[in-house]
Order: sequence, then structure tokens, then C-alpha cells
Amino acid sequence: MKKIAIAAAMSTLAAPAFAQDQCGEVVLAEMNWASASIITKITEFLMTQGYGCDVQLVPSATVSAVTSLAENNQPDIVPELWVNSAPLYNELEADGKVLTAANVFSDGGTENWWVPDYLVEAHPELATIEGILANPELVGGQFHNCPVGWGCRTANDNLIQAFDFEGRGMDVFDHGSGETLAATMAAAYEAKEPFFGYYYGPTAVLGRYDMVAVDMGPYDAEIHACNQTEECETPGISSYPAAPVLTVVTSDFAERQPEIFDLVSKITFTSADLSTLLAWQDDNSASAEEAAVYYLTQNGETWKNWVNEAAAEKLAPLLQ
Repeated sequence: MKKIAIAAAMSTLAAPAFAQDQCGEVVLAEMNWASASIITKITEFLMTQGYGCDVQLVPSATVSAVTSLAENNQPDIVPELWVNSAPLYNELEADGKVLTAANVFSDGGTENWWVPDYLVEAHPELATIEGILANPELVGGQFHNCPVGWGCRTANDNLIQAFDFEGRGMDVFDHGSGETLAATMAAAYEAKEPFFGYYYGPTAVLGRYDMVAVDMGPYDAEIHACNQTEECETPGISSYPAAPVLTVVTSDFAERQPEIFDLVSKITFTSADLSTLLAWQDDNSASAEEAAVYYLTQNGETWKNWVNEAAAEKLAPLLQ
């Protein structure tokens, strides 16, 4: 029955049930990774069905989205922009060309070193990096590192040096892809075997398995900045900060469409909630559209607080 309800709601996505005279055209970026695609589909559904917008989706990515904002003042809305990978955004915001509508991840994107909950239950000392390095055999004596090309790889390599993994008996396995890293975590968890390694969220693998973020000590902005560079001469100890992940809009659009700006300023998720949704999508081989409508049908009290009263009346019959 739930699949029928989702299919029925999806059938209305491209064709609003009322005239598109309240909102007009909106250009909405769809970033090329799973969580961003779902957020875009949720935003599109609410704008189309609740506000009568004529939404044009534009495939995008972090750098290309910010470049387009700088050069073309488009797209109107960019959900899930990881600004730590797009320093140009800060310049555009300072110049008044764009506005931050929301921290779309209310607690930020997460980057951590992880161990399974069952290891920490058996050995509480494994909740800290010092406890792990004092007992490397309890985590299999191995750290599962990022693939080459991921932004975390440079920081991890410097942290490995700072923590003296080699001198403390911890081997490092450099994964060839994100898929093998996630699959290794999943296989270890399902077999209740040791695992110690990096991953980021929100992701399906963190939504599916109860992993514990290792306490790596306090965050130090200066040390972390150095650790992120291959030229760092003095790698140091610092945890990863929560990454700011934003929904951004052009200033022109915010002035032209204050109701839609108000809507997107309220659309936020915790990283854990999105990880759970991504796990559901993966488990059900669902499209981004199906995952979006599933979320909306399961979280009525949440989305009703995002939209205005008129939009809520239009959306309610579709998302019962």
C-alpha cells in the first residue's frame, strides 16, 4: 500500500493540480550525488504542488554551480552546497550576489573515523583514538583510509603521521574506491568483526549500521587547515569539523520570490535522518523521486512546518 501511495504522489510531480500563476519559473540545481538529488526532488515537489511553480531542474555539481552563480546569476536555488569545497561562494555572498537560505544539514556534514557500536560496548576505550592506538589488535590492527582523489585523503595521511600509526602498530589500508570502503565497513558490521576507518555522512552505510564516531580530540582550525594540504610541514592532531552544507539562492530571486525563499529557508535535515533515508532508498532500489515522496509521506508534521497554510492545504491530499 505504501508503494501505491508513493506512486500516486509521484504521478502528480510534473503536473501541478492548479494553474501555475502563483510562482512562475524557478531554476533549481540538482547536484550529482544521492542526498542532494533527494533534497532537490523534495524541494521541487513542494514548490510545484504547493506553490504552483514551474520548476526547471539543472544538473550540476559544486564547482559548476558556484561558477554559474558567479557568471550567470543562475540557478535561482542550489540545495546542498558544500561550501568548504567552494570558497568562491563566500566572495559571492560578501558581494551580495547570493544569500544563504538555510543550513540544509542542521548539524553539518560529518567526517569522522568510525568503529562499530558492538566493539565500543565490549571495549569502551575504543571510543577514543588513544584507546584504539593503545589496543590496535581490538580493531583488527588496520585503519581503512580514503581513496586517492577524495578531499579527506590528504588530511587523513597527515593525521596518520601525527598520531604515529606506524610506531603504534596500526597498519593503513588505502581503498581504491568509495564503494570498496563502504562495502568493507558493511561486511565487517554484518559479521560483527573489527573495523576502524574513515567515512562521511550523510550516507546510506551510516544510516544502515550503528557506528560510533571516534573522539579524535578537539578541533583546531589552524592545524586542520595545514592537514588539508600536501605541503603541510608539521601535521598535527585535530578532529574534523562539521562541514557547513547550505541551500543558497540568488539575491535577485529572494527579492522576487519571498515566499519561496521562506520555504527553502525552512527545509533542513539532520545528517542522521538523511543517512537513514539513503539507506531506505538503497534497500528498496528506489529512485530519488520515490525517496523524496517516501520522506514526505512519513514526515507530515515536518513538511507542514516548512510550507505556508495555503500550500499545506494543497499538499495534504497528495501526501496522506
